[in-house]
Amino acid sequence: MGVESVEAVGSARSPPDLEPRTASTPRPSVPQPVGSAAAQPAVIELEGLGVRFGRHQVLDDLSGRFAGRCIGLLGPNGAGKTTLLHTLLGFHAPSSGTARIFGHDILKESKAIRQLIGYMPERDAFIAGMSGVRFVRLMAEVSGLPSREALERAHEVFFYVGLGEARYRNLETYSLGMKQLAKLAQAIVHGPRLIFLDEPTNGLDPPARVRMLRLIRDIRDSGQAQIIISSHLLRDVEECCEEVLILKRGKIANYCNLEEERSSNRRFLEIETQRSEAARERAAYAGAGQPGSAQEAFAEALRELGCEVAVVNRRRLKAVLPEGIEIRDLYRAADAREVQIRRLDYKRDSLEDIFMKAMGTDDGGL
Repeated sequence: MGVESVEAVGSARSPPDLEPRTASTPRPSVPQPVGSAAAQPAVIELEGLGVRFGRHQVLDDLSGRFAGRCIGLLGPNGAGKTTLLHTLLGFHAPSSGTARIFGHDILKESKAIRQLIGYMPERDAFIAGMSGVRFVRLMAEVSGLPSREALERAHEVFFYVGLGEARYRNLETYSLGMKQLAKLAQAIVHGPRLIFLDEPTNGLDPPARVRMLRLIRDIRDSGQAQIIISSHLLRDVEECCEEVLILKRGKIANYCNLEEERSSNRRFLEIETQRSEAARERAAYAGAGQPGSAQEAFAEALRELGCEVAVVNRRRLKAVLPEGIEIRDLYRAADAREVQIRRLDYKRDSLEDIFMKAMGTDDGGL
């Protein structure tokens, strides 16, 4: 058998050992996690980072500290997401400021950074005529692994991403979904501490997208590597990321810690009301009515309970429930004010809401 026929060591059911290894570093029997964000330097630190191409300011004075297991970069086309990734990777030199990856300055310690990162580009960058396993083995060697170990790891990651049976086929015969998985394989083969994923679900059909996101979450939850995802798909970022940086025209439009948002569990309600039948009958008997008075009284009752309230119109209002207030408390307040709750929608602020606010297209409600 040829040298590319070494059997895979990994399993498709669990992430391969992603710890970086060299000839002097033996394989650990149990994968060693990178550690929590609190015990480690920030994953990314931006300090007034700016990038200019000619007269065009692509990134403008970006600053911030990000330490989540999976960090999302969101923004419309042209917002600067890919430029930020490429600057962190060393492809573009900053025109102002700097950035650090795990405490290493991108201007002064680029060589040390390259040993810590893996990169899955948006566009294909394969070498024609190569089998999948040969290409990924080459990428592992370029990243510093000895030839034998690079081959072993190439087989291992191909089985992990689900391409074990196709690893000897030439890459140009792969489908779009298989090529995306091969790009992920070459990004993790050398055991990086930080993985950059640029539009990882680009062009994938629903089953392939689900598979890709599951792999990303597996890597995130393994604790062996941290991830930065650049995407324009809100749902992908919301499913995988703990922190989100929203860019607009090269600037930071908003920052969101999704873990804190989820744990705070702010509860948003949209309530549609009308006067109770008894109140309507009394108003009809008296020959007069004040259409908005009952709802205004109900809104005031909700505020007394500690709710944030915004009246939309005569029949609709929005409210945010504080801790300790339950739905039954709202019905009691409505009954006391002779108001019927006709419809009640329970929801939380989503990443889409946050993104739309950052883009300046919010409707002005809660």
